[in-house]
Order: sequence, then C-alpha cells, then structure tokens
Amino acid sequence: MSGTADGDSALDRREFLKRFVVGGIGVAVLPFPALGAELFAWPSQRNDAAGGLPLGRIDGYPKVTGQKLYSADFRAADMLGWPDHTAHAMLLRARDVTHVFAGVDLSGLETSLQPNRAVLAADLAAAKLRVPSFYAGDLLCPEGQVPAFLGQPLALLIWIDFAAFAVARQILRATDPMRRGESGAPPPRPPYGGMRFVRIAGPTSDADDVYSPLRDGWTIPARFQPPPHPRQGPQPPPFAAQWASPNPVGSPAARASYYGQEVRRLLTGQDPDLLVIEQTFHTPSNDPVFLEPENGLAWRDGKRRALELVLGTQSPENSASSIATLVAEAGGDLSVDNVIAHCTAIGGGFGGRDHSIFPLYVAVAGLFADSMPVRLANDRFEQFQSGLKRHAFEITSKLCIDRRTNKIAAYAADLVADGGGLANYSASVGLVAAAAAIGIYDVPKVDVTSVALASTGVPAGSMRGYGALQSMTPLEVMIDRAAEALGCDPIVLRKTNALRSGQKNLTGNIMTGAMRTEEVLDKLAAHPIWKGRSAEKMRRRAIERDKAYGVGVACVNRDYGGGADAALAIVEITPEGRIHATSSAVEIGTGLATAVAMRTADYLGAAADRVRMAALSQWRPLGLVTSGDPLTIGQAEQDAAAKNPRWVPRLNVQTYASIGAHVHTHVVAEAARIVYRFGIWPAALTIWGEAVMGGQAAGQFLRPEDGRFVDGALTVAGMEPLPLARLAAKAHAMGLVTAAMVHGFNRWSWAVAVFEILGQRWEAPIDALAVRYRRDAGAERGALPAADGFHLLDRYSIRFPPTLFQRFGTNYVAACGSLAAVEIERSTGRLRIVDAYSVLECGRALVPEAVSGQAQGGFAQGVGFALSEYLPLFGDGPGNGNWNLDRYHVPRASDLPLWNLEIEVLPPLGPTDVPKGIAEVVMIPIAPALLNAIYDAVGRRFTSLPVTTAAIKEALA
Repeated sequence: MSGTADGDSALDRREFLKRFVVGGIGVAVLPFPALGAELFAWPSQRNDAAGGLPLGRIDGYPKVTGQKLYSADFRAADMLGWPDHTAHAMLLRARDVTHVFAGVDLSGLETSLQPNRAVLAADLAAAKLRVPSFYAGDLLCPEGQVPAFLGQPLALLIWIDFAAFAVARQILRATDPMRRGESGAPPPRPPYGGMRFVRIAGPTSDADDVYSPLRDGWTIPARFQPPPHPRQGPQPPPFAAQWASPNPVGSPAARASYYGQEVRRLLTGQDPDLLVIEQTFHTPSNDPVFLEPENGLAWRDGKRRALELVLGTQSPENSASSIATLVAEAGGDLSVDNVIAHCTAIGGGFGGRDHSIFPLYVAVAGLFADSMPVRLANDRFEQFQSGLKRHAFEITSKLCIDRRTNKIAAYAADLVADGGGLANYSASVGLVAAAAAIGIYDVPKVDVTSVALASTGVPAGSMRGYGALQSMTPLEVMIDRAAEALGCDPIVLRKTNALRSGQKNLTGNIMTGAMRTEEVLDKLAAHPIWKGRSAEKMRRRAIERDKAYGVGVACVNRDYGGGADAALAIVEITPEGRIHATSSAVEIGTGLATAVAMRTADYLGAAADRVRMAALSQWRPLGLVTSGDPLTIGQAEQDAAAKNPRWVPRLNVQTYASIGAHVHTHVVAEAARIVYRFGIWPAALTIWGEAVMGGQAAGQFLRPEDGRFVDGALTVAGMEPLPLARLAAKAHAMGLVTAAMVHGFNRWSWAVAVFEILGQRWEAPIDALAVRYRRDAGAERGALPAADGFHLLDRYSIRFPPTLFQRFGTNYVAACGSLAAVEIERSTGRLRIVDAYSVLECGRALVPEAVSGQAQGGFAQGVGFALSEYLPLFGDGPGNGNWNLDRYHVPRASDLPLWNLEIEVLPPLGPTDVPKGIAEVVMIPIAPALLNAIYDAVGRRFTSLPVTTAAIKEALA
C-alpha cells in the first residue's frame, strides 16, 4: 500500500478510522506521494538577502520543469503499491433529451475494440451505490427514461488495452451510440432555489432601517408555481416564484412583499423629479476552460477492501466523503472499508472543480474495473460536454435617481439563472447575485429577487465571479446611461452614490473595514485615459474616420469569504532554524502556496523553507468534531455545541480563490505567532539573560511585540541580534513550543478562544490548538496526552461569531475599478482594446506579483466574457459533444492590450491591514467598462453578451 506524504507507515484500517468516518467507511485525504517523494512539500528557495522572502513562486520551478504535479500526470505505475498496468474508461453521454434512452449500441465497434466492461444504471442499482444529496440525480440515466439533461452519462465503458480504447473513443464520438425509444421529455422540475432581498432605509443615514434582511430575516419563495401546461422541448418550464402576500404588519416575508411593492411603485416613472431607467440584460453560459480537463485514477484493492484514488479537485474533503457515501452500502466483491484520496495540485479551476461530480465517476470506474487501476479522463470535447458552466442570466432591472441631487433613490431587479440539469451551487449563485446586485452604491430602497431554474442544459455551478459578475455588469451599464441622461460625468455620478464607511449595504449591514471605493474612483478620474479621452477621440477622428474611439469606466466591489469559512495550519521550526508550514488548502494555481510561505515571516522573520499543501489527514491531534450547518445553525444550538471544547462549526472549507490570502494564511500567521511567543521569544530572553547581569534582569523591560527580525536575526531595545537558527536550537533544548497546529473559523468575524500555554493565558483568533515541545517535554507542560508528537490544549473560553452574522450576506469587500479604451472599425465591426487601466485595493498584498497576475488574468477573462465567449444552452450547445476551442473563442494575446494594460494597487492603510481576496473582483469591472467604451465609440448600447464583431457590424449597418 502507498505510504503517506509525511513518511508515516502504511495506514491500516484502525488508523483510517482514527481519521474520519463517513457511513461506516474510513476516509483519508492525503497529499500525493510520488514514489516516496514529498511532492507538495516544496522548498521556498528563500533569499535571506531579500529579508528572508521567496525568490519567486515556490511552486514555479517544479511547474516549469515539468515535474509530475497534476492528476493528469499520473498512471498506476507511479503509485506505490499499485499494479503497474492502467486500464482506461470513458463515459457515453446523452446528446438528445427528446427521446427515451433505450440502451447503448456498440455494434459500430469491431470485436477487438469492444470494451471489457460496460456499466449501466442497472449495475449501479444492483451494487447499491448511493448518490450523496448534493449531487442528487441518476449517475447514469436508467433505460426507459428520457435523459434529464444534455451530457448526462448513459454508460461507463472500461478497456484494459489503451490502443483499443483510443480508437474506440474516436469512433463512439463520431457515431452517437444512444438507442432512441419513443419521443418524450424529462418531467418538469421546480427551480433549484430563489431569494428576495428587500431593504427600506430609515429617514436618516444613522436611523434604523424600516425593513432589511439583517433586521427581519432573509426571504425565500413560499413555493414555486408550476406552469399549467408544461412545454415540451429543452426550455426550462416557466415556474413563477410565489412570494408571501403583502402585509406591513405581518410576518417578515409578508412585510418584505409589502415593502418590495413600495419600491416598485416608486419605479413607475410617474414623478418628474425622478429619472427611471429600465433594462433587460442577458449574460451567457461560459466554460471555465481550465488547462487540465477533469481526470482521475482509481483502484479498488480487494485484499484491503480499499478504494484508492488520485484526484485534482478544489474540494478534497467533499470529494472523498462523497465517494465514501457512494460506496457505503456496496456489498460483495464491490465492498469497500476505506477510501483513500490522494489530492494533487490543480492547474487552475476558476470554481469549475469545486464540488464537481466527476470524482464520483472516477470512483465508479474503480469499483467496476475488476481490481485493476483505471483512469477516467475527459478530453476537451468531453469537458465542454459535461464540465460545470457559468450560469446564464436574464436580468430585468429598474434604476431610479433623483434629478435634484443625482442620488440613487431606488433599485429593483429580477434575476433568472439557468442552472442546467443538476442543482449543484445554483441556489447559492442566485443568492450571491442578488446580494451583490447594488454593487458599490448606497441605495436606500431596494427590491431584488433571484430564481435559479432547472433545465436540460449542461449543469452550471461555481465559477469565477459567482453571480456577482452577472448582476453587477448590467448595473454598471445603467449607471452610465443615467449619467448621460443627467448630463453628469460617469465617475462623478458613481462617487456621488458610492457606499461609504459606516453606511449600510443591501442587507442592512455595515461592512467591516474602511470602504475605499472613493479612492479607486479618484484614481480612475485622474488617469490620462479618462482625462484625455475627448482630445484623443478628436485626434483619431481626424486621422481615420472609419475608426471610432471610445473610453468606458466601471467600478465594483466583491466580497471575499463565504460566511462560514474554516482552515487549518501547522507551523514548525526545526532545531536548525528551518521553518515548515502545512496548510489544508489546495494550490489551485493562484500562488497560494507562496502566500502561505510568506505569512510565517510576520513573526519568524523569514518565509517558510518548506510548504506542504492539501494536507487533510494531519489534524487528528486536534480531536475536532462538528455538527449542524454553519450557515443555518441557531444561536441556542451553537451555544450548546460550543460547550464541547472539541466542537467547531466547520472542520474545513474547499479552496476557492477569494479566501486564499485572507482565510488560509490567517491560520498560518496565528500558528507562527504562537511559535514565536512561546518558543522563539522565551529562548531569546534566556540567551540575553545569560549575558546580562547573570540572567537576572533581561525580560523585565522587553516586550515580545517589540521584537524585530533584521537580516534574519531577532533584536529588541538594542539587545544582541540572535540568528533564528540559534534561537531554534535553544527553544528545542529548553522544551519550548516549536510547532503549533491551529484551526480557525470565520463567520464574517474570527472565532476567538483563550488557551493556557506554558502557564500563561493566551487569547487568539483561533478555536483549536495543539502544540509540540521537545519530544520528551510534553508531560511536564500540563497538556493532554500527545498525539503524533502534538499536545492538545483545551480552550478555557470561546467566542464564536453570533449566528445573526449569517444574515450579513457580505461583510468583507474589496473594490476594483477599470478603464478601457477601444477602437472600432465601423465597416467591419472589428474592436481593438487600445489601452486599459485597473486599480484595486487588496489590503496588504502578500505577494504583489501574484496580485498583479490575478488582475491580468482577470482582465483577460473579463474580455472573453464581454466580447467572445458564448455557449448555447441546449441542443446546439456543448451538451451535444461537438464543442471545442475551435468554436468557443477565448481571448488570445492579439485580443488583449498586452503592453498597454496598467495595474495599480492602492497601498494598505497601515502595517496591520489584513490581506483581502481579489481573485474575482479584478474580473468583474472589465465587461461593463468595455460595454460603456463601445457606446462611447459608436453610440450603440448592447444588453446581451458577448458583443462580437458580427454583432457590432450588424448594429452599425
């Protein structure tokens, strides 16, 4: 059996059950071990001449030199203890949802090309496989039913011989093997979810709201009304959300309906002092187009009754626990006692590999491959046909502005998203889209509804922008329309209405931290692209009349964090002074591993020498337990559970880009702080004390918070600088704290607990702690019995964030604004981005180069969203299996202003600023800035994306 990445001996069944258990199945999630090497324990190559910081991305060297890092790189021969040969599998998927599935026809394959095993829905039923509730639906379409959605798997085929598999795969792609029965349609399904946010502000800015989600609770539809006569075909049935009957003194939902109607009455346009702008906007379905299509390896070892997998996923624990649920009731030759998931780095996911259903199919292949390792891997055609998509939205909205003050008076919008054939995160995306719908603005009267529909399209789920991209884009276009109607500068209008520090957002919450939107707007207004736009337009017009020039602006904010985020970390210092950091996060291509390394420098004077990512089975010493849903748990239930010193609201959270710097590096910094305070600092006091007055006086006037590392050595108040290696050796010799393992939980505020460490009370924004001393010193420290060398410390008190914070919707935000200058050839409609500028605030930038890289990548994705990327939802869309990058047009270098894109980052407000998540916000203003630039150039408004060359040419004809 394969060993673990940290050198532990092979895991037996008893050890698995110590990790965690799902449905009676032992589950272990491990960083990937490649032939015994610590693949994800990258050296940081820190440069002591540069203050102990890394020379570059610490995962850069293995990536550019082609080391095996990603799940696609591995075969069975790479795995310790596995058989050498790898079988190969593929899924046959539905390309038709208008006929009954009557089985598969493989007669087009010669005998030598026939699969060794064909798995159908009946085989899954016989094996008693149980689909987890999050992925509810048929893994394989049963014979006799109409497929529920395009791309739904019909059968899983397995070949022992790769050559036969490769040829058969091409033949099956060219000849649809689905046998069609009689005509039919999937039964209509109710929407996946709906949400309504209504807020009526009080008469003054500091008055209580009349009604708000924070004060009165969130509102969901009482029910969905199905259509009287369901339509045939792929279109989603027109379910209507039924909201509570309006009543100003009734239930919170009834009051929401009442005040929502009041908002909409204001938007009828009857008052001449109010400018009302109405708009219907369409955003498309998109593919994440991450470089590595989904893939995985699986092997069911019958002797050990273990199912072992290699996966590339943004949510390792979910994937592993879902697989355990899947196989929990399997019996006979398919029975499984343990699930072992080795999780690799992934080369970008953009949300599309967060709670993807694909790992379940890898597990199914492993079960039915007759104890042979098997690989299931999408090619790009299959990834388009089945991978999670960005939700297409139709957004109907009205914006009302007081002509006398240019202040926004009210906003209402109805958002309808297409979620495709599986629920996935559709309800959540709709919620976030609605909560983000007023962008950067102070709007006293708001009514926003969202509904996420089920359809026969390819399933949609998490993707960069996560609803906020869709709802903020049309709003920024409407703001420009309003500025034109009012005769006002677009940036001035935005600044007039920008939400300021201390003001309430859509849910009625005052967000934590300074609102720096006005600073961003000031930077936009002062930039030469904006200030010189009129002169540049005139200059270009004189040179070339067929080419039109225009400049557009947009400014947005985006929350970072999900309101129930949890993370784990270990920081250790060796006797030689080397720093090791371990994180529960996955490196998803954002440079998070480098950011993790950087955070140890906050307290230990240098970045970590080694970083281990995707560590998910190292945390047994904390003894954590959880219960309830951290997003819906009641206060009484939380208070009762918190009496258990091992309880936390959530064990861990999947890795998504906008929480990496904020959440996952926070716990690293806290672990490093404990090692400093209870290991390095007392070691320093001892060394200094031995040299000052016989050890009597040092420490009486020295404070740990005043200590500073200079050139790798600790000094304070003129004391002798002590190199980290000398301090580490002393800490180990004295049996001080040399490693800390911590867990943190954030519900728009960090949980704070008090522990006793080396006889001192310690309060920190963490909720669980274990420490390691010199190997034989733990028994003297009053800690609980050691586990893996760590000693668990009970918390003396705990303050979890109140459950009322669940109503915030958004509490941490980062702002970003963009300018785009375009040139459009009137005769052809061809658009060229001439210049662009983005300015953002990210608090403290841990790795400035990574922030710039995120902004540049976000710009490119924003261009694709605005100008080229489009997937039809139904029959002629990617579900038919014929889509690839020859039809789906992502921006190329020639489509981008490579040398004329300027990124500016606002400096932090102070040295204690926290890092903010900016991976999503940097993308969102690009599309509306381009749309506003197109209008400025040619006088045409576009309200459906993407705006292609053909669309511009047609509009100008």
